[in-house]
Amino acid sequence: MTASYLAFDQTTGHTFGADEHRQYRSASVVKLFIALDYLESHGPGYQIPAEDLALLQPMLRSSNDDAASTLWVRDGWQEIVNRMVALIGLTDTAPPEKPGMWGYTAISAADIVKTYRYLLHRANPEYRDFIMDNLHEATQCASDGFDQSFGIPSAVGELPHGVKQGWSGFGAAPAPGQECASQDPVTQRVLNSPEVRAAARIASSGDDATADGIDLTNRAMHTTGTVGPCDRTIVVVLTLEPTTTTWQESADRITRLTRSVYRHTILDD
Repeated sequence: MTASYLAFDQTTGHTFGADEHRQYRSASVVKLFIALDYLESHGPGYQIPAEDLALLQPMLRSSNDDAASTLWVRDGWQEIVNRMVALIGLTDTAPPEKPGMWGYTAISAADIVKTYRYLLHRANPEYRDFIMDNLHEATQCASDGFDQSFGIPSAVGELPHGVKQGWSGFGAAPAPGQECASQDPVTQRVLNSPEVRAAARIASSGDDATADGIDLTNRAMHTTGTVGPCDRTIVVVLTLEPTTTTWQESADRITRLTRSVYRHTILDD
């Protein structure tokens, strides 16, 4: 495993990290930028239409790729990342070289911690509440059928938490079971609309791209989010593993590492 991590206890100010400026491909962690950019571009007080909620909520809660592709295409492709870099003051983040490959955005543990700190303390409270409330409602089953309870959710037990997970290079999971399928008719209609289908065809996080400085070959698994009452501790763990590593092996490893990172961060409590 190659791993970088950074955790920040907002009560004590204690941090615990390693190689936190190393760049990784974002996988679905970039969906934080897509959601924040959407909110920032419309401004406070904007009433999100039901059709857009049907994209934003499954994108944040269940990591829906088609919803992310739709907003990525609609709102400016790589310019979404460029705007977030400027807004938050990110130093290790860069858009993908191939415009459609939003999952190949370069990120670091340090920049994602900075993103959560922006959301929690500098962003308009409406934006903070919308994004964090959805992350607190993250589903165990992702839209693509993978179990996204690895890392933070499995490492911290019953403590409250909100997460945005990411993974890349594991192939296709079995289709989600009925317990994972959306029952909301608006969401179902929007995700099957011509706009979403077209965006999914032209924007993806597929494997036919190259990039300088980040690994696009090994399997990536990332866990990011907050732990504790009032989102007290920000935790970001980014990992790469060989292509022979199974999903469960990777999930077990990142969960063990995340548990250790979190415990070291709160030692001074």
